[in-house]
Amino acid sequence: MPKKKLPPDVAEYFRKQGSKGGKKSAAALTPEQRIARAQKASKKAAANMTAEERRARALKAVAAREAGRRAKSK
Repeated sequence: MPKKKLPPDVAEYFRKQGSKGGKKSAAALTPEQRIARAQKASKKAAANMTAEERRARALKAVAAREAGRRAKSK
């Protein structure tokens, strides 16, 4: 059975409601809980990445680090 698409206004409503929940739950967490949640999400994201995606992300991180070093030295 094919999935039915929601009307755009209904989809936007759900999108806004969903973004509120994440902010509220993050505000209620301790710093240690937020760190644990972020680490878990990071591990899941890394596990789902292809080798090419990992390479691109690593290159982007190196470029950002170098840009920061250049900015400090000026």
